[in-house]
Amino acid sequence: MSRDHMHPDQRSPADAGAPLSSAETPFLELLARGASADAYEQPVLLARAEGRSTEWIVALEQARLLALRVRSELEGRRRREAELSALFETAHDLAGLRDLDAVLQAIVQRARSLLGTDVAYLSLNDPARGDTYMRVTEGSVAARFQQLRLGMGEGLGGLVAQTARPYVTDDYFKDDRFQHTLTIDAGVRDEGLVAILGVPLTLGHHVIGVLFAADRRARVFEREQIALLGSFAALAAAAIDTANLLTETRSALADLERANEIIRDRSGVIERASDVHDRLAQLVLHGGGVHDVAAAVSQVLDGTVEFMEAAATPAMALEAARAEGHAVRHGDDWIAAVVAGGELLGALVLRGHPGLDPVDQSTLERAATVTSLLLLARRSAAEAEQRVRGELLDDLLDARDRDPRLLRERAARLYADLDATHVVLAARLDAVAADADQEAAARRRLWSAASHLAATRHGLAAARDGGTVLVLPLDTGDTATAVARRTARHLGTAVQESVTVGASAPVEAPAAHPDAVAAAYEESRRCLDALRLLGRCGDGAAAEDFGFLGLLLAGDRDIEGFVERTIGQVVAYDARRGTDLLQTLDAYFACGMSPARTKDDLHVHVNTVAQRLERVGRLLGADWQSPARVLEIQLALRLHRLSAPTQR
Repeated sequence: MSRDHMHPDQRSPADAGAPLSSAETPFLELLARGASADAYEQPVLLARAEGRSTEWIVALEQARLLALRVRSELEGRRRREAELSALFETAHDLAGLRDLDAVLQAIVQRARSLLGTDVAYLSLNDPARGDTYMRVTEGSVAARFQQLRLGMGEGLGGLVAQTARPYVTDDYFKDDRFQHTLTIDAGVRDEGLVAILGVPLTLGHHVIGVLFAADRRARVFEREQIALLGSFAALAAAAIDTANLLTETRSALADLERANEIIRDRSGVIERASDVHDRLAQLVLHGGGVHDVAAAVSQVLDGTVEFMEAAATPAMALEAARAEGHAVRHGDDWIAAVVAGGELLGALVLRGHPGLDPVDQSTLERAATVTSLLLLARRSAAEAEQRVRGELLDDLLDARDRDPRLLRERAARLYADLDATHVVLAARLDAVAADADQEAAARRRLWSAASHLAATRHGLAAARDGGTVLVLPLDTGDTATAVARRTARHLGTAVQESVTVGASAPVEAPAAHPDAVAAAYEESRRCLDALRLLGRCGDGAAAEDFGFLGLLLAGDRDIEGFVERTIGQVVAYDARRGTDLLQTLDAYFACGMSPARTKDDLHVHVNTVAQRLERVGRLLGADWQSPARVLEIQLALRLHRLSAPTQR
């Protein structure tokens, strides 16, 4: 028999080496196509099934082990390349830092992706409170977990923040190394977390927070994964440090710029003071108005000065100017209160002049005094006009058989257009007066302020039912809610007391529909009473602001509209996709908003619950789990079930 036709088992040891090298061939093919580790058992199993020699099987085993080492090395290199790429991208984001929150979010997202965890999150230390709080989360669905605060030394994160060392656990609730608290354990249990890894964020020798990666199942984190998360933590700390330095630098530059402006402007201060004195004197002598005063001061101070109503002026700055008797700075603006006889009439606002010289400040204050004198001079005429406006409004509310043409003519003489859309508002003082005289005086101040507002807005006002009723035009793009809130602020500032305002739905062409005006007044009074019952004194609102309570306040009950505004996007999504988001929401609320208990109720995996709740958050908005939203969503779910057709 020739050597070429000998069976491999019959060959001599000297001949065995050459053909046995072919044992590596199947493993090279597996490496080439990136097969799984389990596939490397197949060539050995096949050889044994074919009855190949022991020598051949040993060669295959050796080739398999070598191939698996090569595969492991290749996998490690690919993993390290991905990690280095992610670290490089994060460092690139840090180099072009514009939004700190966006950079921190990217770090947490990449850490979660590379470590393959269900959740990743980052907390920052709060030196003032001596604890650490959640700043960024990725993959989290439990509201209580996202709002956790950990005391130093409490839980895994608190221990990391206290010791500046990484900590890891493969089963948090069975690990007695950590100080368990009811609050922390409840949040972790709601999120369904089991294995947790936390590494410190440090600046120098100081810990500023903790970066976490966590799974909803038991897991052992490898040393390389701990080191990788530590690298991301270093980048996050650098991002926070960079943002702090940028903030300090910008603040220092702004201070330098303001100092330079003061130096440049000082030389012309005295000359401008003399000029404005002459201009204001001429304006008073020639019967100038409030806006003429503002225009004259604008030219002298080389800025933009305007008269603003009290309600349109920043409240805290205006009150400070009134209390101190001097103009005060608000951002880059200066505000001087216009006061007459203790009553706040408005303000002169100088814009775009942050480095105001003391002499220029006095100039602005003198202009405010002149403005108050001009307003007092016109008050007597205005009071007569107020009485006329009140009589017209009384006729709209009480004498509903009045001729619409005559109503329009009377309104036109007051520069009011009763063919436009208006809002009816009911306003009332919140404070209880000590005696009848004080109460009457307070009501007169409210009526005066409301009448002044109605005159400037081309509306109507009258004293009624212990308060004041106003009919104000509704501008295009404006809402009844916005009008009510502005009116509450304006009147409260003007009378220096808390004033609550309820608004009706818009009323079209009041002159042609007096009955609608009376009905709107009743609706505005119901809103006013609701605000006071809810403890929202000093605020303004319309029926649409009360959510489902608005259904009770409004004349029409728009239940379908309420459900559509609240959960309409979830209903539509289930209808399009055939999903069960509504059922998941019902179960989630029934289980006390705990994903871990919800998955038992629905008989699904906790990750399925998490994915569904993430989808709900994208449809309803990030604040859907806030207490107010939760209440409305639950009511909308119940109304939706009640209004749905019965299944047969």
